[in-house]
Amino acid sequence: MVKIEEQIAFNNQKLQGRDFLALADYKKEEIDYLLNLAGYLKKQKMDGISYEPLKGKTLGMIFEKSSTRTRVSFEAGIYQLGGMGIFLSSKDIQIGRGETIADTAQVLSGYLDGIMIRTFSQETVEELAKYATIPVINGLTDMYHPCQVLADLQTVKEEKGPLAGVKLVYIGDGNNMAHSLMIGAALMGMELIVVAPKGYQPDTLITEKAKSLAENHGAKISVMEDPEQAVDGADVIYTDVWASMGQEEEQAKREADFKGYQVNEKLLSLAKSDVTFMHCLPAHRGEEVSKEVIDGNHSVVFQQAENRLHAQKALMTALMG
Repeated sequence: MVKIEEQIAFNNQKLQGRDFLALADYKKEEIDYLLNLAGYLKKQKMDGISYEPLKGKTLGMIFEKSSTRTRVSFEAGIYQLGGMGIFLSSKDIQIGRGETIADTAQVLSGYLDGIMIRTFSQETVEELAKYATIPVINGLTDMYHPCQVLADLQTVKEEKGPLAGVKLVYIGDGNNMAHSLMIGAALMGMELIVVAPKGYQPDTLITEKAKSLAENHGAKISVMEDPEQAVDGADVIYTDVWASMGQEEEQAKREADFKGYQVNEKLLSLAKSDVTFMHCLPAHRGEEVSKEVIDGNHSVVFQQAENRLHAQKALMTALMG
């Protein structure tokens, strides 16, 4: 019988050295493998078993956007895997003073075994990956948030079992979370409805890409404006802040435009009785979600946040192992 460590080593060879820039770059079976590995690593941690496949490896973590969950989960994760993480603020490295992304990528490739970057432009991540000779992980851009959705899929799997056929309704801004959720749901055979008012719906090209993927994986992706209609029969309801980082000046306008889009007890009552509530955090109680919902029995937001650690450990193990 093949030991789990031998299976991990064998499968990691297929992903070793790869970048993780967007979920659409990965096949369904590769996402399945990462989710299974995340579950295995979570159990190892819960059982107090040390597993250090990245001993001696170093992850550089570039932050152009501030973070709680991304920084702590990656830094703790690489440490638990036997490696070390180096925090690199854009204010402290030369990329923040005009050094080209190409030069930065090549310099860091000589020092590190992997790079995680949390930044604004998807083009920045793609250029970094183009010139780096080590794996580059997208920790967040304005277009995509693939690491969060990897953890989200792990959470839905823990709560609902097999992902195929699960109905997830995302209510709120058609932002990077909506984009990555659409791609992830399409690959995994889920039904996903993005509910947003006009002017805040997801990018048309990304929506079309998700629908195309959905056709090949038995999934269903749609966009609508009516939250009450969308949540009928929902297994999972998901939301995010109405004004993301960098959009603080739009707060008042967005609060007005998203009136009627709050996830509250009334809305939850229209879904399945065992509906699960999710939020990528940070949350603004009383805005996109009521306190009663996010702190209630249907909420798994802290389980979801913890799974950032396990999903990203799986990702680093596969790419950097």
